[in-house]
Amino acid sequence: MSMKYIRDSYGVPAKRGGRITYRRPGGMELPGTITGSKGSYLWIRIDGQPKSNLFHPTWAITYLEITP
Repeated sequence: MSMKYIRDSYGVPAKRGGRITYRRPGGMELPGTITGSKGSYLWIRIDGQPKSNLFHPTWAITYLEITP
C-alpha cells in the first residue's frame, strides 16, 4: 500500500513531509512530520524524537496546512 492509498481510502491529505499534530490521551498535542507509510499506517516523527513511529491516519491526527 502507498501514501496514495491512504489518501484515497481515508480521505486525508497525507504526504511525506506533511506536518501534523497528534493528540495524546489527556489532550496534549504533539507536532510531527510524516516520514513515510507502511501498509495503511503512517510513519510519523514527533518533533524532538529520534525515530518515527506508526500511527493510524485518522486516529487523533490533525493535518496542518502548509502556508508559503
